Amino acid sequence: MKNYKLKVGALLSSALMMVAVSCSDEFLEVPATGQLAEAQLTTLAGLEASLIAAYSQVNGRGNRLASPSNWVWGSIRGGDANKGTDPGDFSTINPIQRFETNAASGDVGSKWNGAYEGIARANNVLRLMMSKAGDVTPADEARISAQARFLRAHYYFELKRDYGNTPYVDETVDYGSGLEEVSNTQDLYPFIEADLQFAISNLPAVPSQVGRINSWGAKALLGKVYLYQKKYPEAKTLFDDVIANGVTSKGDKYGLIDNYGDVFRGAFDNTQESVWVYQAAAGTGSVNNANPEFDLNYPYNGGPAGCCGFFQPSFSFVNSFRTDATGLPYVDGSFNASANRVKNDMGLASDAAFTTDQGNLDPRLDHTVGRRDIPYLDWGNHPGAAWIRNQPNGGPYAPKKYIYQKAEIGSFQDGSSWTAGYTGMNFNMIRFADVLLMAAEVEVEVGSLETARGYVNRVRTRAMNSILKDETGTAAANYKISLYNTPWSSQTAARDAVRFERKLELGMEGHRFYDLVRWDIVQAELDAYFAHDGAILIAALGGAKFTDKYKFVPIPQDQIDLVGPDILIQNPGF
Repeated sequence: MKNYKLKVGALLSSALMMVAVSCSDEFLEVPATGQLAEAQLTTLAGLEASLIAAYSQVNGRGNRLASPSNWVWGSIRGGDANKGTDPGDFSTINPIQRFETNAASGDVGSKWNGAYEGIARANNVLRLMMSKAGDVTPADEARISAQARFLRAHYYFELKRDYGNTPYVDETVDYGSGLEEVSNTQDLYPFIEADLQFAISNLPAVPSQVGRINSWGAKALLGKVYLYQKKYPEAKTLFDDVIANGVTSKGDKYGLIDNYGDVFRGAFDNTQESVWVYQAAAGTGSVNNANPEFDLNYPYNGGPAGCCGFFQPSFSFVNSFRTDATGLPYVDGSFNASANRVKNDMGLASDAAFTTDQGNLDPRLDHTVGRRDIPYLDWGNHPGAAWIRNQPNGGPYAPKKYIYQKAEIGSFQDGSSWTAGYTGMNFNMIRFADVLLMAAEVEVEVGSLETARGYVNRVRTRAMNSILKDETGTAAANYKISLYNTPWSSQTAARDAVRFERKLELGMEGHRFYDLVRWDIVQAELDAYFAHDGAILIAALGGAKFTDKYKFVPIPQDQIDLVGPDILIQNPGF
């Protein structure tokens, strides 16, 4: 097998390399240690092992910016968070959040290399299947091929959202058969749709192992792909089916778990909310089997893991959780008005007097963001500046989702590497609340406003029942949240409410920038974000501005240099 990184940015695992023997003195040909012959890989066991390798790449395998958590590409670029910490530390993210990066940046190639690695592994499974051994039944072939094609669709969808169109390479293309000439002028969506339709037709509803993709997860992802293309009737058909009939890989009917904060706890992995999830594990001997991309994102100093503050919630994001006297959000954007901003301890030492915000708040705020004097999981109250590395550059807030609890040390937390910040908690790429809100969005666009309102209220009902309490059993803040009890007056009002609900429900989970782009409101939203947060975090965000060319990341320059600018076409403006 060839090394795709030379041409399309994927570095194949040495465990999947195949040995070809052409010398007549075959006894002299000794395979390198750890390598497998093709005959071994075309058996049922070999194909299953190769498929696991394709699954294992989903989390990026230590490439922090290749994971589908998209904490930089989706959340930081979308204004949920900023890089925080010291300006000169891990500084390659600074131009990304300021929309000043260029094609020569190494980080620009991170997602590219990680996704094409996954594509190469998926293609490897499908290529090996062409020479399958006699113990592979037609049912085995359909099941394994469907998973490989789903994974390939996933990786290409990640590329499509970040780079636009990229070279499409399937299992039939290799060196000497046209790989070097594959351009990025074809639309990726038809290929993604075809792979997902194949997956839907050939995947079981309940697979043999929990965590493998099932037909319902494939339907949910295809619905999302349709949504991105504004194919609303097609998306509606799939979402209707998933909501009414879908089950998890364990066979449980999809639903929302009772408490919002539990979605992000290891004890609640693979629940009824899990649709498309990457499986993480601690204590396996490799932190790459955990969540390898979050190791730098914890509160600084005395907090869990002790490093490094690279993912600090923004002021605008926190203010978005303010609710009015009726318990509804300020959908009109006035959450950043001086009367509505959430009180913070910016500029205060931890031992300085501080009174926690007393205004109305959506309780999801304190399951998402660490704020001073509010319980931070089971670590005690967040102490403020003591856990913040550089407030003038990053602000006063800390991330809270997918942070391990003190009680999870040694179970869902892996301390075997340089930092304790690796966890074995699964990451939900699509969870059922996301499906409900995507379905609500579709219903708005096809004119079914009441159906959309019902889906949103279903999500808000769970939030209403997720009050964070302190050690005395008292609500940790003044939480006030209500349902949308009045029918939406117009499609515009409904659209705004659904979009805002996605911000609240899915914040810090890597969705925001992609949502803003596909809604065609990215310029206005980021202008408002930079105007507000840039005036406070002057060193980090002052003068930053989004421009239209940054809807996509530039094609990595080293890839263009390898194949030529006439084959690999750079995105406009770079």
